[in-house]
Amino acid sequence: MRFRSAFPMLACDDLQRSIAFYADGLGFQETFRFEDGGEPTFVALKLDDGSQLGLGVVPKGGSGIHGMPQRPIAGRFFELCVYCDDVDASVEFLRGLGHPVLVEPADTPWGERIAYVGDPDGHPVMVTAAKA
Repeated sequence: MRFRSAFPMLACDDLQRSIAFYADGLGFQETFRFEDGGEPTFVALKLDDGSQLGLGVVPKGGSGIHGMPQRPIAGRFFELCVYCDDVDASVEFLRGLGHPVLVEPADTPWGERIAYVGDPDGHPVMVTAAKA
């Protein structure tokens, strides 16, 4: 048996705010939407290279289908790495949209330029590119 793909999913306190961050801020396109009573409860998003991400609301009671609590977050939580063409310009764009910059752009010893911004639910998002 082999697994063929991975699809990370985030539990969001404010789904619309998270959709705006990932779609408007990072350029993901919505590929699927599930609604319950006319309100979206889950969306699937995709980047041009095929990378995918799922966003869902934290259910009433705070536990997912698996029965494990999704809030409050305890221990290490999800972190996303997003590649871009220009880290500095991307960070300034996200800052202009009102997203917090957790770590300003900096060069790394392994040959990338990175920065961290926070998504609406406090997940750190690393914005990175190869150093020119």
